[in-house]
Amino acid sequence: MKLVIDIGNTRTKIAVFGTSGFEEVFVTENLSLELLLKMNDKYPGIASVILSSVKDYPVDVDDFIKNRFNFIKLDSQTPLPIKILYKNPQTLGKDRIAIAVASHAIFPGENVLAIDAGTTITYDFVNKKGEYLGGGISPGIRMRLKALHTFTGKLPLIDELPNDIGLIGDDTQTAILSGVLNGITMEIDGTISAYIARFPQLKIVLSGGDEKYFDKRLKNNIFALPNFVLMGLKEILDFNQEKKKE
Repeated sequence: MKLVIDIGNTRTKIAVFGTSGFEEVFVTENLSLELLLKMNDKYPGIASVILSSVKDYPVDVDDFIKNRFNFIKLDSQTPLPIKILYKNPQTLGKDRIAIAVASHAIFPGENVLAIDAGTTITYDFVNKKGEYLGGGISPGIRMRLKALHTFTGKLPLIDELPNDIGLIGDDTQTAILSGVLNGITMEIDGTISAYIARFPQLKIVLSGGDEKYFDKRLKNNIFALPNFVLMGLKEILDFNQEKKKE
């Protein structure tokens, strides 16, 4: 069994993989040694771990994983099953690396645009040769809502998000939600159309914590895969384990 840990900006996702795929996925605000001990008791068959983090976490977590499992901590030097053509790979987010790897693993020999809707909205493109070219980054839903509240005098901060919103807002709150949600939808659709114009045979993946707000609203045909980063990290772990056998 394999353990995949993705420590993001706002939450940590942990997945246990068995021979047939996902066994269980946990979501928590912060990773702790106590949580890992509980998971180790529940899944004693875990033999290898990959961890990706964009922020600091307790040192005892690293010590525990290093002493118990075959351990990979994802960084810019980790061997990958794709070629990174980003100008400065050291600045490339680990989640974007994982997304690129998952894109190529699920759609080998295809041009893939992966869109991750979370704290930010990222666009990552992998060509049919397995080369990661780059993409784009823009603010996510809550970042846009917070910006409207912070940089104006009277606009309220909206915390609750509806499952759907109309085009015409009939009060301040619905006007903000219309502007943000419809604006992001049009941004994503427009970006997809621009990529399709350049790469006609294009697979499109939508993932991330906020993908549920857009998967039914987008005009283009997409594959909605909410645990795409975890899938990519698992592919990186598999790739490195195979390299050790060579």
